[in-house]
Amino acid sequence: MTPRPPAEAQRPAETTAATGDQWVIGHGHQRAVITEVGATLRSFTVGERAVIDGFGPGEWSHGGRGQVLAPWPNRLGDGRYSFEGVDAQAPLNEPASNNAIHGLVRWVPWRMTGRAQNRVSMECELRPSPAYPFALRLGLEYRLGRDGLIVLAGAENIGPTDLPFGLGFHPYLTVGTRSVDMMRLRVPAETRLIADDRGLPVGRGPVAGTEFDFTQGRLIGVTRMDTGFTGLIRGTDGRVRVEVDHPDGDGGVTLWADERFGYLMIYTGDTLDGDERRTSLAVEPMTCPPDALRSGIDVAVLRPGARWAGSWGITPR
Repeated sequence: MTPRPPAEAQRPAETTAATGDQWVIGHGHQRAVITEVGATLRSFTVGERAVIDGFGPGEWSHGGRGQVLAPWPNRLGDGRYSFEGVDAQAPLNEPASNNAIHGLVRWVPWRMTGRAQNRVSMECELRPSPAYPFALRLGLEYRLGRDGLIVLAGAENIGPTDLPFGLGFHPYLTVGTRSVDMMRLRVPAETRLIADDRGLPVGRGPVAGTEFDFTQGRLIGVTRMDTGFTGLIRGTDGRVRVEVDHPDGDGGVTLWADERFGYLMIYTGDTLDGDERRTSLAVEPMTCPPDALRSGIDVAVLRPGARWAGSWGITPR
């Protein structure tokens, strides 16, 4: 049993009808707000500068902004899959494409389990349901420090049988441009996922020689992406780093992810409504590709009592 923090530390900065408690953490000029609903990263700022394109305290997350995607990220075709003889059917929350999208935890309350000035820990338990007939405990810690925001993620199988598991996150990065067209983007990935008109992978191909080659860094321009990348090129520390920069070289952001995250989804926001269209860039670290619970590709299998851990973060530059 995780010990509960002192009563003073349990108090949120604010509570709203839209996303529940708002947990504020800070370090120096950095400030982040995480909500009770979905353990969602609602905002991350350095002074007056926005690092992510989030949403207001009285709003709820549109377009997946800042959300946690589990026990699968991205799309699940027909919402249907089988695992070790167990069949499951998830609600089709992308009905136009007959898909289930982004898992089951982004609209449910998470419990705050620990808090200090620069960090907050949260926990959520999934119990068996038709969409996911397994028992899974998820834990997150959001922490601010000298290197920006670090997110420590964990999962534990608390049921009696093996379970399949995937995880992703959905921050929208901003560097102060009016449109993603003027962002400079570097994605150190050699391979892209080729998707059908439902957004489901049907193959893979090299990025070299295509409009999806951002390995050297360049302006996004008119390129449209809701595109998965893999074959990630990592540093000596095992981290992959996506760099987003203002064209004048000021106000850059780096999103990094450790070796547990073998995929990145880059989304230029072309299907968002009105003023939100192509205004910021979603860079989504994922442990597995879209449709992974159906395909089985890179799905983590946790035995009873087994645990999983990974980390990613955002560093303002």
